[in-house]
Amino acid sequence: MRLTRYTDYAMRVLLYVGAQDDARLSPISEISRAYGISQNHLMKVVNDLVNAGYLESVRGRFGGIRLAKPAAEINVGVVVRHTEEGFDLVECGSCVIAPACGLTGALAEALAAFMKVLDGYSLADLLGKRANFAALFGLDEPARA
Repeated sequence: MRLTRYTDYAMRVLLYVGAQDDARLSPISEISRAYGISQNHLMKVVNDLVNAGYLESVRGRFGGIRLAKPAAEINVGVVVRHTEEGFDLVECGSCVIAPACGLTGALAEALAAFMKVLDGYSLADLLGKRANFAALFGLDEPARA
């Protein structure tokens, strides 16, 4: 299974912001520089995450984003379902062998197992070593666990 770049960026933003102190605001430009990703791409992703309730934003010169709820309450599987358009691994609808083929069922089972694993993780689980994230991003003060 391959996730889209959009989902990759969404998870990167959540990880970056989650590695911060809860009160600290992270400007999109800072996240863009940290990952070497276009600020314009991140703005679209961040807007979506704000609208979905994962992030809160503060406008203005000293504004930025932070988690809108505790990292333990952000489920990775739910985020992936939100950011992915569809999960069709192959297009079986117009295939002539679809009525007799077992591949569709096998792929559906594999996808369900994939999502079940992601459903078992929260953002807090992925940030188990928050101090390591802080160090990688060159942050002055590691976030609280």
